[in-house]
Amino acid sequence: MTAPVAEIDIDADLVARLLRAQHPDLADRPLQLVANGWDNVIFKVGDDLCVRLPRREVAVRLIVNEQRWLPTLAPVLPARIPAPVRVGLPGQGYPWPWSVCAWIDGEIAARVPVADRRPVAAALAEFMTRLHVPAPPDAPVNPVRGVPLAVRDEQIQDRLTSGKLAREDELRRLWDELRETPVYAGPPVWLHGDPHPANLVLRGSTLEAVIDFGDITAGDPATDLAAAWLVFDAEGRAAFRAGTEADDATWARARGWALAIGTAIAVFADIHPGLADAGEHAISQVLADHG
Repeated sequence: MTAPVAEIDIDADLVARLLRAQHPDLADRPLQLVANGWDNVIFKVGDDLCVRLPRREVAVRLIVNEQRWLPTLAPVLPARIPAPVRVGLPGQGYPWPWSVCAWIDGEIAARVPVADRRPVAAALAEFMTRLHVPAPPDAPVNPVRGVPLAVRDEQIQDRLTSGKLAREDELRRLWDELRETPVYAGPPVWLHGDPHPANLVLRGSTLEAVIDFGDITAGDPATDLAAAWLVFDAEGRAAFRAGTEADDATWARARGWALAIGTAIAVFADIHPGLADAGEHAISQVLADHG
């Protein structure tokens, strides 16, 4: 399986035209392509800004959600998030909205040794605690995040019988157990939705930013607490849990979400080769843990 073909050819000339037409004070800045991913293309604009443009129509809703909600969340969170500083409109042959965001310097946590991530465990727990407040009724809906684990059963079972994962029998037994954990009964809270290490930016021992809120939604906080297994080892996980208010049922559901997200990363590692190690790490941690 490969990443989907872009529906729009986005190059530096197009970005320059968009900036010249809508944000002319930025038009003379140098442009540098830094990412051409699954859903978006990112160009660095000068030293302190970047432009993020959907490359597929399905990603437009995600960037609109970020434009709508991240500016309201950014002021209350203890680490930076990619809240747009300016909004771009369709034009110059480009059919969708796009964003100008602050450029965030640092090291992606997925490229940092797992043991070296431990110092940010408490900071990430604080970030999650501050984010996980009741969301408004019109928060974005996401059918694959924040929902009861049983809702994800068919997709998880498909992965666990795909032949693409090591220790599938152990994973299936664990999933069958975790899936039966009591469902979340509290109010839907804000969720990042995709708490793997490629979405954390570190600067030394500091959590600089949490990025890529394309899966932003509301629901069970256990989804985000899956970071305990996705990001950390046992020592880091203990420090992370100490900074949360998770009860045993929430922690068990979080482990289930780590299994769900970790197996997805592992099965589709050919699409995101930079995350292959993250998928293997998550699976090993989920299986090694005992609660």
